[in-house]
Amino acid sequence: MSDIQAVIGGNVRRIRRMRALSLDQLSALSGVSKGMLSQIENGDSSPTVSTLWKIANGLEVSFSSLIGERDSEVSIVRGDTVDPVTEDEELYRVFSYFPYDDSRKFEIYRMELLPGCRHVSERHHGGVEEYLYAAEGSLSVAVGGRVIHLNQGDAVRFRAMESHTYENHSAEKAVCHLLIYYP
Repeated sequence: MSDIQAVIGGNVRRIRRMRALSLDQLSALSGVSKGMLSQIENGDSSPTVSTLWKIANGLEVSFSSLIGERDSEVSIVRGDTVDPVTEDEELYRVFSYFPYDDSRKFEIYRMELLPGCRHVSERHHGGVEEYLYAAEGSLSVAVGGRVIHLNQGDAVRFRAMESHTYENHSAEKAVCHLLIYYP
């Protein structure tokens, strides 16, 4: 079991128990099978980004509350120590730099989309907004029937109440910084 699997499993179990939910109830809320939830909680499965979003939406918590460790007053993040959560045959990688905290109402990620990556992100609950900055390369974001093309240095903000898609059509890796705000 990797460290990230243990963190995810412990967080899912802790939040589920705080909400007094059974695995069956969380399965009904999230659309993730009871068996998969059990495997995740036990650290026996490495869930995809989409599966984690389904669980987060079912629990009505932030994505990073599932993948982040509890923090202290000062948090220093060393990029080479952050394990990514991957999906789409590892063409999509997301690194949690600053997990959600109730007092701040946001979380910050680094996203990497390798050439040919097309990642569909689940909708978020409760009027959540995404702020995306293209740090390297170029990508497109499809949201609300609109496709927005971003080049290095461009940024976009949108409400993430419906599924949205990130795509890298270029031959170079696209790197983005993502802030998710929970009003």
